Amino acid sequence: MRRVILSTVGTSLLTNQINRANPEEKDWYSQLRDTANLNEKETPENIKTIISTLKKRADEQLSAVKIPQIRRASAELNGIYGIYQEDLSQGKEDYHFLIATDTIQGKTTAQIVEALLRKQNLTNITIYAPSGLCMASTESFSSGIDELIVWLQETIPPLKEYKYKIYFNLVGSFKSLQGYLNTIGMFYADEIIYIFEGEKSDLITIPRLPISVDTSLIKPYIMQLALLNSGIGLSPQQTAGIPETMLGEIDGKMTLSTWGQLIWNQCKEELLSGDLIPFSRLEYQDTFRADYNKVKEKHKRVKLQETLATVTGLLNESNGDTAILRQHGGIQYDRYVNKDNIDHFRVTQDTRVSNTISQGKLILRRYGLEPEVNNNP
Repeated sequence: MRRVILSTVGTSLLTNQINRANPEEKDWYSQLRDTANLNEKETPENIKTIISTLKKRADEQLSAVKIPQIRRASAELNGIYGIYQEDLSQGKEDYHFLIATDTIQGKTTAQIVEALLRKQNLTNITIYAPSGLCMASTESFSSGIDELIVWLQETIPPLKEYKYKIYFNLVGSFKSLQGYLNTIGMFYADEIIYIFEGEKSDLITIPRLPISVDTSLIKPYIMQLALLNSGIGLSPQQTAGIPETMLGEIDGKMTLSTWGQLIWNQCKEELLSGDLIPFSRLEYQDTFRADYNKVKEKHKRVKLQETLATVTGLLNESNGDTAILRQHGGIQYDRYVNKDNIDHFRVTQDTRVSNTISQGKLILRRYGLEPEVNNNP
């Protein structure tokens, strides 16, 4: 059985190396506590020196002791050893993701865990620290969680398709991060792992529950949600009726909240793989609809409708001026040469949409593989 083990990482493995009996180190814990939310650039040099000293101690300690002592020293490693029943040789084909805060202390602790795993001949290890994720404020924490959710959606489903079993190892890290990932894990993980304290601790496993999103509650708002997912802010009036828990607000504009993004990720394949959404800045010719209806793969339909949402949002922002589309590196909007003022834009690396322009709207003509669309736009 191949596994993906996502482990949250705290900082106790680092701070536990402080020699509190040494007068020179008596205030190290308080200094680290007061600077716990700083990244490397923000951290004073004297704090970096303390962190470096403690990291060296932790590396040496973990290299010199046996498994029971390792498990007592690190909550994160305690969970990992528990999953493998203390035989890490089982995990040579597995993937390990160490989720740390975007701080020098969080990343350093993750590096200690990574080093120990690599010494045990585990090689597929990635440290991921969502940008800005720390406990300094609600805003920074929420922003980091938002980025984490996007990363999870991009990373975990493809691995599940390859029959990897997904574990969320939530033994370590901060309680606030554990709380969020416990809920998020109900959507992404096959098992969520906790562990009893003490030597030879037993695992506490929570299997994935049969949770599903009632899409009937949000299907009437598919257009608004697709626009919000593309990063377009809408007015409160435009989002009226969408469940409040799915919405956030920035500068008077409504956005998808952390939970809104999570819910949308779970149901967007079902919602976006159906009929074409009647976006306000787009008009679909029969040839375009016929091309769309030929496509049976859900992920291709989803990607197209996500691109159409992005195009619509940009055109709304520019009041129909397509210059804004030309400036978007992903869409790569351009005009064909000598083809009766027909334009085109990119959906994926190998698929295109052709269109003309009329009164600030795009009249979509064809959709398909680039050579087919280019030869008959």
